[in-house]
Amino acid sequence: MPRITLEKAAEMLLKNDRVLILMHKSPDGDAVGCGYGLAMALRSIGKKAQPLCGDEIPKMYSYLTDGFEVQEFEPGLIVSVDLATTDLLNGKALEYKDKIELCIDHHGSNTDYAQYSYVDGKSASCAEIIKELLDKMGIVPDKLTADAIFTGVCTDTGSFKFSNVTPKTHRIAADLMELGADSTEISRIMFDCKSRNKVELERMILDTIEFSSDGRVAFVCITKEMMDKSGADKGETEGIAGLTKQIEGVKIGITMKEKENGEFRISVRSSSDIDASAICSQFGGGGHKAAAGCSIYKSLQEAKDAIMTACINALEDS
Repeated sequence: MPRITLEKAAEMLLKNDRVLILMHKSPDGDAVGCGYGLAMALRSIGKKAQPLCGDEIPKMYSYLTDGFEVQEFEPGLIVSVDLATTDLLNGKALEYKDKIELCIDHHGSNTDYAQYSYVDGKSASCAEIIKELLDKMGIVPDKLTADAIFTGVCTDTGSFKFSNVTPKTHRIAADLMELGADSTEISRIMFDCKSRNKVELERMILDTIEFSSDGRVAFVCITKEMMDKSGADKGETEGIAGLTKQIEGVKIGITMKEKENGEFRISVRSSSDIDASAICSQFGGGGHKAAAGCSIYKSLQEAKDAIMTACINALEDS
């Protein structure tokens, strides 16, 4: 399917008055920020716009979702944001898998599933693209919309610590702050605030840690039993994928989370000389060179063995 310019994407949005915005399952800050930020911006110019995710939005994003009116309508345009492949859709969003007309994304592994796509693999977050898109549309974000977009920027950059950060990232963040985005509070909620339940979950997770290849590969697992015992909210697993990469000497960090129906959701974080996206693509996933994900539908041990083997092979090949 053809790739288009950002100007063309803006034109498509301006021409349509009823826009449905799809987000991937297990939504992170970038997906939520883009979905709600774009919807808020479109509503501000009189359009109907509704974000849709197959999973419940984690309560940590309540500052964006509380009071957000649900609009029901027949979509005139179906858009996806921060979605590399339709394999990452679930629930009600999955109903529109083959009807996506416009994709806005920053994953280099994007599968070009939409009728038209704007993909910028150099953007640190999809939220950066949304801000540029609104500029093209002549929409000046209000404070809440700026909060939403800033959420996407700061979470997908690890509070501006990841290697994907560029000078453009900082310029966009500064623009959003000037528009009223509460950068201090958003960063506190995303990175510096943990419930006791999350601390208990992290303790359990660290008890599962295993190392391979002389400590260069680290693995942790989150089971449904651990979620139940800790009482942690689903959204409180945000950021846990980075735990393993914080360990000295680790070049590939693997986080495996047990979901429903035999699915294990895998997150891979890697150093600059190893392509996490290439590893995850072996299982139908993708993402970025330093951070990617996939799903494996096997038993816990089989899923663990499969992803560990793929990571060890990637390490040896590098």
